[in-house]
Amino acid sequence: MAHFIQSLMEQYGYYVLGISLFLELLALPLPGEVLMTYAGMMVFQGHFSLVVSILTAGIGTSFGMTISYWIGMKLGPSFFEKHGHKIHFGPEKLKKTSVWFERFGVKLLVIAFFIPGIRHITGYFSGITRMPFRTYALYAYIGAFLWVSTFISLGKILGPKWELYHQTISKYLVIIGIILVFLTIIYFLFNKYQEKLYVSISILLNKLIETFRSLRKVRFLLLFSFILFLTLFFLMVGLIQDFLANEFAEFDNITTFIVHSIFDESWKAWMTRFSYLDSIYLLFTISLITFIFIMIQKENRLLDASFYLFVLLGGSFLTEILSNFFLRVGPSLLPESFPSEQTLMTVTFFGFTSFLLARYIHIAWIKTGAFLLVIGVSFLVGLSQIYFNNHFPSDVVAGYIFGGVWVSLNVVLLEIFRFVKLESMKSNTKED
Repeated sequence: MAHFIQSLMEQYGYYVLGISLFLELLALPLPGEVLMTYAGMMVFQGHFSLVVSILTAGIGTSFGMTISYWIGMKLGPSFFEKHGHKIHFGPEKLKKTSVWFERFGVKLLVIAFFIPGIRHITGYFSGITRMPFRTYALYAYIGAFLWVSTFISLGKILGPKWELYHQTISKYLVIIGIILVFLTIIYFLFNKYQEKLYVSISILLNKLIETFRSLRKVRFLLLFSFILFLTLFFLMVGLIQDFLANEFAEFDNITTFIVHSIFDESWKAWMTRFSYLDSIYLLFTISLITFIFIMIQKENRLLDASFYLFVLLGGSFLTEILSNFFLRVGPSLLPESFPSEQTLMTVTFFGFTSFLLARYIHIAWIKTGAFLLVIGVSFLVGLSQIYFNNHFPSDVVAGYIFGGVWVSLNVVLLEIFRFVKLESMKSNTKED
């Protein structure tokens, strides 16, 4: 099927691209990603225009999403209530799906395009659940053009290596899309139920305190849990190392090829600047300013400063252990560590610093800016490491993950210790 449509595209050009994507978004089994990356390869060869390809594919996709929305709107819930059992989609399943879709549908419309099977039903369910068309159109059309731009651009970047890499890249983009969907759902669930979550944790900790009858024993339990986590963490590292050694060679080759295809020699000066973002001087300056900021606060100064020092020194110690334990030959045929020291420490420093600042500064745009800053700086540091062949892409990604685990663990521990301290102060006040 894919080869047949590709031959049609060579004969009839943009028409086949736009019509095929229009039909795919109506849930017809057509290879959309393959066609778009193939169109990108034809852009590379000079047969297609990049702008016209993106416009054609985006308009075709948007038309498909629009028609599927109005079909869903026309059919409505009554159709599935009458005939849903024939396709194993009865009233109960429709109700559950509709509730889930009303809650998360708008947020996931953009990401859903990257997940086969999901993008084919989002239009129909948006109509069935009576999502306002303006809202639907805004997110759906943005997602459509982002989706087609990504795959057509990838095809152009891959060029002559299109046949070798396009299937693997499509697979990784699907995995990334699924991960983003889960992270989005977790984020919105956390925002909605954070008060209930905090109350539940408070009740649990109070029960622990009553059970052990001593805050010292509770702290011992926390310390024991922390040591157990680190033990399991290092076991996980060993498993990940074995897994990466066998499975991620293709990922490293593709990612390195894409980075070097996009960023040529003219980017060298910028990449050098990006690499300075993880320099010891910059990180030391940031940590010093943060310590000063913590010490001028009125509450929990000692606790926050102690934790901040522990996270930074612990992150450096963790990096040192990993670099000695998981040493391998890097892309420049020189010894390098797994995960990347630079990305792990960047996430650790900027991540925990941003958390502390966001906790004290109750301004929404500053919190959002701090979060985006961590992502941006971490990405640029990792990009520079791949560009200069200092690390494999898998090392860079592992640095993000390990740094994220280290930061998130300590955020949880800090909040628990903060709660324990508060309860201790309350109990002392009652005794007085």
